[in-house]
Amino acid sequence: MLRSGILNPQINSLLSRVRHTNTLVIADRGFPFWPEIETVDITLVDNIPTVLQVLEAIAPSFIIGNAWMAAEFRQHNSLELLQSFANLLPSITFEPHVEFKRRVPRAIGLIRTAGTAQYSNIILESA
Repeated sequence: MLRSGILNPQINSLLSRVRHTNTLVIADRGFPFWPEIETVDITLVDNIPTVLQVLEAIAPSFIIGNAWMAAEFRQHNSLELLQSFANLLPSITFEPHVEFKRRVPRAIGLIRTAGTAQYSNIILESA
């Protein structure tokens, strides 16, 4: 029985299949469903958990090379929330939301959260 780290068996399985340069999406509650990639839905109620909380949980065991977010995130959220993401990531490339969504189908999987911060979706590339 796992007693520390990621306890959710679906997320554990998904993370163990991410290899060098593969990507993983962590999405908010409003992000569209992508039938071509595995989705682990961990929504409970609004903001439990958030994209940031999931990122904080997986960051210690996920070697993050690159990260992408929608440019619109900066327009709709506080500098404090942006800084919280920046503290966990080596760098963030911001691009239009339409371009961001074009990267999604190539991901190994998607973790859907209950986050309500607008455009807080993130794509992580394994280093």
